[in-house]
Amino acid sequence: MRILITGGAGFIGSHVSERLIGEGHDVVVMDNFITGSPANIAHLQGNSHFTFIKADISEWCEVEGTLDAVMNLASPASPVGYLDNPIATMKVGSHGTYNALEVARKKRARFLQASTSEVYGDPLEHPQTETYWGNVNCIGVRSVYDEAKRYAEALTMAYWRTHGVRTRIIRIFNTYGPRMALNDGRVVPNFVAQAVRNEPITVYGDGAATRAFCYVTDLVDGMLRLLWSDEHMPVNVGNPNEMTVFEFAQAVRAAGQPECKSEIIFFQPKAERVSDDPQRRKPDITRARNILGWEPKVSLEEGLRKTIAYFRSVMREG
Repeated sequence: MRILITGGAGFIGSHVSERLIGEGHDVVVMDNFITGSPANIAHLQGNSHFTFIKADISEWCEVEGTLDAVMNLASPASPVGYLDNPIATMKVGSHGTYNALEVARKKRARFLQASTSEVYGDPLEHPQTETYWGNVNCIGVRSVYDEAKRYAEALTMAYWRTHGVRTRIIRIFNTYGPRMALNDGRVVPNFVAQAVRNEPITVYGDGAATRAFCYVTDLVDGMLRLLWSDEHMPVNVGNPNEMTVFEFAQAVRAAGQPECKSEIIFFQPKAERVSDDPQRRKPDITRARNILGWEPKVSLEEGLRKTIAYFRSVMREG
């Protein structure tokens, strides 16, 4: 197969590219490095199955030759990324998704839209099922990401209904692993970087908010199972093992032993930093289990050890 991956130099996109090339597929990565990094795909450069195009899909998206699939992963995905680039985030969710869908339509390729659990907002339903419509503040600071992804889902469904494009929508829950950016702003790189530096691990508020963390290779497996499936409705992919943020801080500290000497402290951030931040997050993965035969396999302990090892190597080099 020949597959276009927009945003392929990002954290998740680089792992998808690596997996597909490892399976013998030809991969075309398109990225403008607004939040992705050349370092994430450096090991793929020179591979005969890999092609890179530097471009902003909000402005342009064209690929010569045939394509069997288009995977649209292009978008800032962390609070730092989308709060620093609010208009670009909305443009890539709207114009960029349109451009990527047009490529899929013209090439008669199947299409996967990378959506997010953030479409559920600060949920009133727990755990979150795909039929839940969400609780999103459409004018809050996080809306540039939340609403861009909700629009992208709506546009994707419109292309399925209007043009018969073989569309897929994956709703990605908290994912972590190697190649996350140190300044990502999300809880995993924040805690892991602090633990590696032996700095205090700072938990916002009382640490009672919950998250569920999925290791990146598990996420990629679910994403590719969905891509090759016949399912056009959204599917949650994430780890349903919910824990509090404080419990996660304890897990990071334990995984960093014996080197880690960090204490856990509580910190009250500025209100705008956590405005509309979800208080509970847990995916219902019944559809992923039934339709894709998928569920996560990598334990939190194993995933954190690999992630910490990666961060240590990056911080030594940098």
